[in-house]
Amino acid sequence: MGHAGMAAAAVRYLRSAGAPTVAGPVEVLPRPDLRAVGDDERAPVDQTEFRRVLGNFATGVTVVTAPPTDGGEGAGDGAGPAGFACQSFSSLSLDPPLVCFMVGRTSTTWPRIARAGVFCVNVLGAHQGDLCRGFAVTGADKFAGVVYDGAPVSGSPRLAGAAAWIDCTIHAVHTGGDHLIVVGRVDALGTGDGDMAPLLFHKGRFM
Repeated sequence: MGHAGMAAAAVRYLRSAGAPTVAGPVEVLPRPDLRAVGDDERAPVDQTEFRRVLGNFATGVTVVTAPPTDGGEGAGDGAGPAGFACQSFSSLSLDPPLVCFMVGRTSTTWPRIARAGVFCVNVLGAHQGDLCRGFAVTGADKFAGVVYDGAPVSGSPRLAGAAAWIDCTIHAVHTGGDHLIVVGRVDALGTGDGDMAPLLFHKGRFM
């Protein structure tokens, strides 16, 4: 049935159900008053004060990892796996199972994770502060001396001793100011051995 036939069938059904098939007049709404925001209406926030106040919110600490990729342009450091310390991680949706993390637009690790298209979130335990510091540096071999195996679906590094791990495929990426919001679809997940205390970050230090 072509588009015209389907439209005619739809009209016949609406008429048989007693629904109107001719639209009434449409009321035209007034146009919104659009104008630029004046300088005196802005509420600038000092970045130092922003960090000080937001630092009162304690967060968990994770290391987001990705497997090696074939590389491409600018992949001279992409021979091995990628990873960075991340405290801006959260669960997002139960159905479908989604998580998200935030990463700075200037991150040199993010392009490697994006190329891989997958990642593993390693939730760190209280005993892994030094491990976290190692993944917070730039330009070093972050995986030197680090024990890990491959997450079951993505093959991303799953760090030994972590409290939990979440294996994901990149689902969407959104902009958020000077950061990107990365949404991952959860493919597999699990916890470490025992009931360990989490590594927390509060007011600029680990707890």
